[in-house]
Amino acid sequence: MNPKEELTREEKLSVLFAEMVVQQTNMAMIFLGETPHPQTGKTHEDLATARLFIDQLEMLEVKTKGNLTKDEESLLKQSLGHLRLSYVEAANKKAKGTSEPAEPEPAAPESPEADDQPRKRFTKKY
Repeated sequence: MNPKEELTREEKLSVLFAEMVVQQTNMAMIFLGETPHPQTGKTHEDLATARLFIDQLEMLEVKTKGNLTKDEESLLKQSLGHLRLSYVEAANKKAKGTSEPAEPEPAAPESPEADDQPRKRFTKKY
């Protein structure tokens, strides 16, 4: 494209839409812990905040239905698909991590009476 050529209004809006989708996607990826924060270089996980960015993209999908070009629709669908999968993986990983005790429970001291009774092997935690 010749630098002197101006973009049409529709082309400008399409570029802005794509930039917004990419920006929201990047923010969600940062809070899913998949992308390092640009200022600190460290990863951080905040699923509630990531969910907010995903919800905003889902809102855009609903509110713009039928008004997007094929490229815009494809970008939005691909971004949402990737983010949804990443969110589920992060949530499952966090759930597995919190279900395990932080420290092993200390063993109960053995007493002579304990040998006479069978030991309880499984317990339910609610």
